Amino acid sequence: MKGWRKSLTVAAIAGSSIVAYTVGTSLVKDVQFARAEEQVKASREQLAKVNDMADVFRAVGKAVEPSVVSIDVKKTVKGTRTLPFDDDMLRRFFPDRDGDGQPDLPPGFQNPNDDNGGDEGGFEQVGTGSGVIMEVDGSTAYIVTNNHVAGGADEMKITLSDGRTIDNGKLVGADPKTDIAVVKITADHVIPAKWGDSDQLQKGDWIMAFGSPFGYVGSMTHGIVSALNRDVGILRASQGYEDFIQVDAPINPGNSGGPLVNIHGEVVGINTAIASRTGGFQGIGFAIPSNEAKRIYTDLKANGKVVRGWLGVEIANVTDLKDDAKSLGYTGEQGVIVAGVMNDTPAGGKLKPDDIITKLDGKEVKNVQQLRGAIAETKPGQEVTMTVFRNGKTQDVKVKLGEQPENLAFAAGGGRNNPNHAKKDSGEASAENMGIRIATPTDQQIQRYGLEAGAQGALVTQVVPGSLAMRQGLQVGDLITSIDGKEVKSADEAADLLSKADLKKGVRLHVTTKAGERSVFVNNAKE
Repeated sequence: MKGWRKSLTVAAIAGSSIVAYTVGTSLVKDVQFARAEEQVKASREQLAKVNDMADVFRAVGKAVEPSVVSIDVKKTVKGTRTLPFDDDMLRRFFPDRDGDGQPDLPPGFQNPNDDNGGDEGGFEQVGTGSGVIMEVDGSTAYIVTNNHVAGGADEMKITLSDGRTIDNGKLVGADPKTDIAVVKITADHVIPAKWGDSDQLQKGDWIMAFGSPFGYVGSMTHGIVSALNRDVGILRASQGYEDFIQVDAPINPGNSGGPLVNIHGEVVGINTAIASRTGGFQGIGFAIPSNEAKRIYTDLKANGKVVRGWLGVEIANVTDLKDDAKSLGYTGEQGVIVAGVMNDTPAGGKLKPDDIITKLDGKEVKNVQQLRGAIAETKPGQEVTMTVFRNGKTQDVKVKLGEQPENLAFAAGGGRNNPNHAKKDSGEASAENMGIRIATPTDQQIQRYGLEAGAQGALVTQVVPGSLAMRQGLQVGDLITSIDGKEVKSADEAADLLSKADLKKGVRLHVTTKAGERSVFVNNAKE
């Protein structure tokens, strides 16, 4: 009997637990539903107090449209009609719809890599773009647009929002490296737009794009910021600077140069390009950030050109050359490797090949794009402090910047920036396996290749086409002065060190030329 009562007691307790669990779960669901109901109610009350989003778009349109212009341009272009893109970019922006194996370029244009020649006497190019008035001084108005719209223009007809046409548009200055141009017109009763702060943009922000797509003056589209800090390669031919805002607001031919605007009616970008497989808008557009455009505008208006700071180095991303960085003892994930230093430049005698730049004036350096932009924005003559990782230690190096020259061919050259580096099957790092022939330089060779008198090392006298050495950017006339940190004074010393090296682990060459010195890291680690 006692046992039965005990069992009954246990059962009763268990039954109470089940009831409590059921009641508790029900209460939780009721509370969750009540909260959701309250949230919906509060949201509806809030929405009832907010004007229709269309009111915002209408207000922005009324605030910005008076400042937007259409630009009809005539240019006389000498030589063959080509576009400043490589084959890959041509195929992205001008697809092959007719199936002939070539990108379908605009009428009269030719692939820049096509050797068929063209009309050397030149041709007249006619186009339509957009612009935005950003400053008014009396009867003079200054318009910001794209270099690819107004740069090199012989004639410009400006159509204002009220329908007036101005035939006296004058190019104040153009900057191919950012694709910004400034045009000046004489006109009364015009209203400037207001600059916004592009640094405040975030992914998901509402934006509106203005311009004259396909010649339809006064068009406006809207969308959101899809991404920031895009480098898409469209300014590569001009060794340009890309930090594009990516948007999904429809942008089409004719929108170029028009303003990208936030919901406060402020210009946060200049519409520049689209990525398309059809030639029309497909959801991806690019705009130059307003903070960059404003800086370029100020320089062009004041000087007719852009003055940029300059180091005089060849650089590459740590993320692209992880094996190189690891071989130097660097364990960081970001930074910029100095692959070469030009002679007689601000960096000469300050920075060295294999330095890894981690900070600029105390701010972290993440990649080449960021460092190039920061240096370019710094005025020549200003001293900067660069934190570098060198020989296993971190140290600060002060460099007084110079003025960037027009020709930056050295910085765009080969070396470790070549994405095809480090591909060779043999592990032995002999000169032959690398695809080079070397010799101890004679006085005549030293003079021929512009090397310093008495220079010692192993002179590269031949580079096999398609070889690992060629992919690394090694050229005839390069003087190898050290291998894996060991100085070499002759071809025999170099050959001996190379024969003992292992490409699977990597071999580092220090190379000197008449232009400067650089470091080349060679390995064949399987990717």
